[in-house]
Amino acid sequence: MGVLLKFARFKDFVTWDVKSHLLSLISSQYNVVDLGKYIHEETIKIKPFNYPNDDFKILGVSNKVGLFDNEIKKGKDINQAYKIVKNGFLAYNPYRINVGSIGLKTKEQKNDLISPAYVVFSCKKELLPEYLFLIFKTKTFNKIINESTKGSVRQILSFDILEKLKIPLPPLDIQKKLVEQVNQYEKELKNLKFEFDKLLKQFNKNIFLEVDQDDSLLKFINFKQLHNWSVQNLSENNFNYNQKYNLVKISSFLKRDKTLINIDDDTTYKRVTIRTKNQGVSIRDTEIGKNIGTKKQYIIKKGQFLLSKIDARNGAFGIATDELNGAIITADFFAYNIDKTKIEPYFLSLITTTKQFIQFAQNSSTGTTNRQRLNEELFLNVEIPLPTLDEQNELIRDLQNNSSKQDTAIQNKTLALQEFEREIFNET
Repeated sequence: MGVLLKFARFKDFVTWDVKSHLLSLISSQYNVVDLGKYIHEETIKIKPFNYPNDDFKILGVSNKVGLFDNEIKKGKDINQAYKIVKNGFLAYNPYRINVGSIGLKTKEQKNDLISPAYVVFSCKKELLPEYLFLIFKTKTFNKIINESTKGSVRQILSFDILEKLKIPLPPLDIQKKLVEQVNQYEKELKNLKFEFDKLLKQFNKNIFLEVDQDDSLLKFINFKQLHNWSVQNLSENNFNYNQKYNLVKISSFLKRDKTLINIDDDTTYKRVTIRTKNQGVSIRDTEIGKNIGTKKQYIIKKGQFLLSKIDARNGAFGIATDELNGAIITADFFAYNIDKTKIEPYFLSLITTTKQFIQFAQNSSTGTTNRQRLNEELFLNVEIPLPTLDEQNELIRDLQNNSSKQDTAIQNKTLALQEFEREIFNET
């Protein structure tokens, strides 16, 4: 009964604070067990430096995608022993597990080694690794992890602490059913993304024709058409495109918005991050004005086209979502109003993903290698192929439909994960 006094032996404690042990008292309709009885730490390593000319495939872990194929390195470039990660193993960053930095190795990841800084473990036959991975993604278990990490500055969840945590453990058939209920939407999302990539490649081919060129042929360029006289620009500025579309300067549909505000010490502001490789824009953080050093910044509106002066050459573009309305940016970012009578915002977002558009941004960036910044005048004078609005809508229709289906699949997966959490933790 919950009202009875419970006694615990000091020797059973890994952490001594009352808060941690209260949180470990999980309520569930299923048996609640010590996780340590059902997992095994995997510590087998190999020494790549003993094979200097061989390639070694290294995994990484992120809080967004879990385990991913990170890089391939020569043995001579690795100076420590790396852990082996087999299919079905889980690996996590003990310093970032509290923000979800854990992954499950599947056949999709081709790499099989990871830094010894990560904790690697496997599950015994009574516990499905896919089920345990879903538990790690619940708010309830994340709260337990946060309260179970130890350390004054860098919070850490070591394997010996992980073993002491408790989880609900249904029979295997129920574990499989619960996993399938969540993963059906992940499978749907994976298929939609695969289809989207094919559609996007076709979109690119419709705009920028991929035709092999004979680089040995002499090419003539009219000087009055040049805005950048560098040899690199002259050799890379030519591109193939569907000539049924007119070439239009970017400046004809993007107009810079320079709405300045003075940062107030007592106001909290949203700040923006623009990710490279066309991964879009999002809120970086919120901060009170007194902690913001640059007191004159620009305010942005939803629907604007944003870019980073420094990283535009690396694909740092994006369109501001509703949550970014009223956020602030420094002078290292540009915000543009989009003339929707000339270009559909979604068409613009797609065309910025093409290698040709990235090349335009690279050719418009000047400065030394590590400090190149976008020259706005050069960039706005770049001409891109621009179909009519009707043609744009036709080109983007299937991609928009696919994106809408992806949004629905993501929402359904989120709801399924919430239902999973309620099922195993008796959440109300």
